[in-house]
Amino acid sequence: MKRNQKPLWASGIVLLMLLGTITVIRGQAPGPRGPRGGFGQGGPGGDRPMSLLQLLEIPEVRDELKIRDDQRPQLDQLSEALRSEIRAAYDLDFRQLFDLPENERQAKFDEARKKVETATHEQENKLDELLSAEQSRRLRQVQLQIAGPEAFHRPDVSEALKLSETQAAKIRELAEAARPRFEFGPPDREQVEAARRKAVDGAVASLDEAQRAKWRELTGEPFDLPPPGPEAFGREGFAGGFGPGGPRGRGPGGPGGPMGGPTREVMKQFDHNGDGWLNQAERAEARKTIPAEQRGGPPGGRGRGNREAPRAGVKVSPTEVAAYPDAPLYDTAVLRTLFLDFENEDWEAELEAFHNTDVDVPATLTIDGKQYPGVGVRFRGMSSYGMVPAGYKRSFNVSMDLADEGQRLHGYKTLNLLNCNGDPSFMSSVLYSQIANQFLPAPKANFIKVVVNGENWGVYANVQQFDKVFLKEHYKSSKGTRWKVSGSPGGDGGLRYLGDELDEYKRRYEMKSADGNKAWKRLVELCRVLEQTPTDELVQKLEPLLDIDEALRFLALDVALVNSDGYWTRASDYSLFLDAKGQFHVIPHDMNEAFHTGGGPGGPGGPGGPGGFGPPPGFGPPGGGRDGFGPPDGFGPPPDGFGPRGGPGDQRRAGRPGRGGRPGGPGGGFGPNHGGVDLDPLVSIDNPRMPLRGRLLAVPELREKYLGYIREIASQSLDWNQLGTAVAKYRQLIADEVEGDTRKLLDFDEFERATATGESTPGGRSLRAFADQRRKFLLEYQPPKISAGRE
Repeated sequence: MKRNQKPLWASGIVLLMLLGTITVIRGQAPGPRGPRGGFGQGGPGGDRPMSLLQLLEIPEVRDELKIRDDQRPQLDQLSEALRSEIRAAYDLDFRQLFDLPENERQAKFDEARKKVETATHEQENKLDELLSAEQSRRLRQVQLQIAGPEAFHRPDVSEALKLSETQAAKIRELAEAARPRFEFGPPDREQVEAARRKAVDGAVASLDEAQRAKWRELTGEPFDLPPPGPEAFGREGFAGGFGPGGPRGRGPGGPGGPMGGPTREVMKQFDHNGDGWLNQAERAEARKTIPAEQRGGPPGGRGRGNREAPRAGVKVSPTEVAAYPDAPLYDTAVLRTLFLDFENEDWEAELEAFHNTDVDVPATLTIDGKQYPGVGVRFRGMSSYGMVPAGYKRSFNVSMDLADEGQRLHGYKTLNLLNCNGDPSFMSSVLYSQIANQFLPAPKANFIKVVVNGENWGVYANVQQFDKVFLKEHYKSSKGTRWKVSGSPGGDGGLRYLGDELDEYKRRYEMKSADGNKAWKRLVELCRVLEQTPTDELVQKLEPLLDIDEALRFLALDVALVNSDGYWTRASDYSLFLDAKGQFHVIPHDMNEAFHTGGGPGGPGGPGGPGGFGPPPGFGPPGGGRDGFGPPDGFGPPPDGFGPRGGPGDQRRAGRPGRGGRPGGPGGGFGPNHGGVDLDPLVSIDNPRMPLRGRLLAVPELREKYLGYIREIASQSLDWNQLGTAVAKYRQLIADEVEGDTRKLLDFDEFERATATGESTPGGRSLRAFADQRRKFLLEYQPPKISAGRE
């Protein structure tokens, strides 16, 4: 990237501004704060308004409408046509938009909005021709029900109900009271749903008898989506809409995009020879049939949004690099070069086509002079995939055993090659792993250089897989059950007790081994005991179920190192292991976004619209965007550095008011509960979504032990005399490769600043600044007095 270019996060910010001006929902009225309410009610990214085609992306809605088999392909074609229209509308040069005067930028936004509205109107007219009259009527009833209190703001609804000005004002007040409030991260889903139902009930109560009858006619029989699970954050998704992220998506705003969710099953249909993987001919057939996740131009072309395509990397051959055949795979002292050679030159487009499917693309892996044929490769990640345009670095998952079940690399069968998205130092995963492994079992990590089809793609973090090999390294036996608790902006995998029905847990926790209901029931028991046991009995009842000391260490690392993808922020993004003795172990998973100093002026504005500009990715807590919110076409959540939404705050640090909105809250990471160096060690102990923190730390002796681990991490692990030695060593190891990397996501200047070893200064955004300031804060921290908790 040229040094005079805007970094990628700047384009993301402008894109978010664009989102605040575009309405794709036919017939949707402006929000109550004005004709262009930023992310407020009635606008995109509002609570849950959806277009008709978006609704039909949800399987339960299709079932409700009794969509026939012959209608399904045509519905898919209409959805894809609208996606294409939306992509065309967004085909803007966001870097240039960033520098335009506001009136010119607004004109561009208005033009894009009109294009989307026109395209939506045209495709929904075709939809009406496809559906029967009864199906169309029921679809619109469901749309009104899901819209909640915002439905009353629609002109057609208001006119049909003949609302008086007094009634309209009352309903606006009810809708405003029901809006989610964002202190840090999304609010509790159940509370949001309860508030929305209360607002609708209040609105209906304000109607007279005739109006209530009309409302019943407009909405029909009640329709409820099932409770959202991890899949609520998108399958391949309806790109460009502003409703849920995919099937069962109930989060406010955001498209589907590559945010996890159910994997598309493709393998069985095209694996004609039954060997368990798709050869070139089978993949070619599949690519003609399945819709690709079209996200950007191929290497050498124009990327999405007319972003200048990155330059090709230098050519590298295996004979030109050093080999380390005797060094362990995760040795941090060496920088290996890993070669991936695909059959096709359009390998990147092929990986995109099969993203979020059960298909791996075969390649030959070469490392340390040895070839490993038939490995399986896929793009991995959520925001690290969705926020990155084609041609830039995206993360890889490599399965050594795709074609040969016995093939291993240094005893390992899975490689996770991370693009260090949001980490200008490239070191977060490696440093976190290094520190965490001093306290509890954690994945190993080091650096690796990746070359694809002979072209250098730069340095990646090479992070160990949570699998049986990992368990054998850390526990006496690998026997037991593993769960992955996927990360998401509204994750709800915090070990809440959800009753005894297993489906509620299966939506939130992904079992990685087929151990059946017995293991699931043990997980339910853990959640029940954790949440319902009186505080003075908790240790005794919990010890047979949970390695409590290990859990305290996990929680201490999570907060002391300010892991922005950690349990404390999202109640997700970690791993669970149930050992053969029936005891659970909590294990770190995502370590790529820690060591954040936080802050910088300007996070997003209040609920009415986006505020000022936050810092670039890597220096601030996770985006405080709405649950499931993201730019169109699979860009995922807002870039890191967007702080939590809030009401009026310190105006020196507040974001600009959004259009029609309120003044923003503190910028990315200011305040003791918003990430950064002054993150309170007792953050989230009152959050019902996070009982692992709240219940354990309510026990006085466990809280003291936890705070002892916090002090130990601060005193030893964040001592720059120790940490700085590692940073200097890693900088020397990778700096030249980072500088020469033409595919990296940030400028080399940012790497240099992040890894600078000189004396830190207040407000600095380097690893040293984080270590010095965080260490000082934690060692001086005096915990408040806390009640003994539940009795």
